[in-house]
Amino acid sequence: MKPQRILIVGAGHVGLYAALRLSRKLKRGEAEVMVVDPQPHMTYQPFLPEAAAGNISPRHSVVPLRRELKNCTVLAGAVTRVEHARKVATVQPIIGPAREVAYDQIIAVPGSVSRTLPIPGLAEHAVGFKTIGEAIYLRNHVLEQLDIAATTTDKAVRTCALTFVFVGGGYAGIEALAEMEDMARDALRYYPELSAEDMHWVLVEATQRILPEVSPDMGAYTVEQLRKRNLDIRLGTRLESCVDGKVVLSDGDSFNADTIVWTAGVKAHPVLEATDLPRDDRGRVTCLPTLQVVDPSGAVVEGAWSAGDCAAVPDLTAATPGTMCSPSAQHAVRQAKRMADNIVAVLRGRPTKDYAHKYAGSVASLGLHKGVAQVYGFKLKGLPAWFMHRTYHLSRIPSVNRKVRVTIDWTLALFLKREVVPLGQLHHPLDAFSEATKG
Repeated sequence: MKPQRILIVGAGHVGLYAALRLSRKLKRGEAEVMVVDPQPHMTYQPFLPEAAAGNISPRHSVVPLRRELKNCTVLAGAVTRVEHARKVATVQPIIGPAREVAYDQIIAVPGSVSRTLPIPGLAEHAVGFKTIGEAIYLRNHVLEQLDIAATTTDKAVRTCALTFVFVGGGYAGIEALAEMEDMARDALRYYPELSAEDMHWVLVEATQRILPEVSPDMGAYTVEQLRKRNLDIRLGTRLESCVDGKVVLSDGDSFNADTIVWTAGVKAHPVLEATDLPRDDRGRVTCLPTLQVVDPSGAVVEGAWSAGDCAAVPDLTAATPGTMCSPSAQHAVRQAKRMADNIVAVLRGRPTKDYAHKYAGSVASLGLHKGVAQVYGFKLKGLPAWFMHRTYHLSRIPSVNRKVRVTIDWTLALFLKREVVPLGQLHHPLDAFSEATKG
């Protein structure tokens, strides 16, 4: 009998971990695991701030799919449509015509994209912080702004270049802001024309608190620590406009900024709109605690599974009924393993088990040797929290190869100064040659 095909749409946290788990659990010839993703790697997003700040090499924060998924079929392309009624997915390769891929079981885990708002100027002047490309760009851009400010004689240009705005006070926004400010402050030793007081780092958060995943007192501590570094924290404030780089805030303030970073939440990947899988009012695939897709009547959609950011999975450990699991890496990794085990159980005619995991807590870096953590009720601050942050994420990133490389990066940083050279030409590699050909 021909083995079943398990199609995994997306190779993020859930997709990669599910594929790895299935590879280990399935017997030879029992099923084929096929992974489809436009990128040839999985990005370990918790390391994006460290990669942007130069604490680790950007290459070491991604996991190559073909190296890790030796027992899986990897397709480099984008799923553009899923017809589960026919159990067929349409895949658009990097080059060439689209092809249909039949499957028996589908794991729909394309993840999430930045959740944006219709703010004038946002699309033209802001950058997100969800991909390794965005992290590399932001690092080069911030360092280039220091060069601009140190060279210009125009005070307005200098002020604009040294104004950095981050929108969103969740983990992504706080870590990106803290790590980039820490890097820029460190780089100032090479810029005698500039001082830390010249820089204006602004955090814009619509609610009255940051880091909602931790207790209010830990969030307040984080605000206090950031303000001690002269960071401008605007709580209860919204970004109204940023046309032509002019930032207009709801508190009435306005100023020019060459750097605007959008980290205000995520939403389910829009590719789910091109599927016939049931979704909730937020665009997430509706699931049972077993990670099986369920329709509005409560019936299981046979052969369909989902988890992570793009799935509405009931949180069985929550005090309030109807609560869904938060879109965090912690849930994604554990859901992937439970889902893979349940798929194997279904293939072998065994009962499935519910996913139930009480949130262990959260850790965040606030720059080199600075952090905040709340794990299993214990609260840590400063150096101990920063050390826990690194230890936890080192244990979570897949593959021994990446663990070793990240450890080496950190070890070298103990003895060598941080690299603070911008490589902005990476973003426009053809410009120099195009200019040369004009002659």
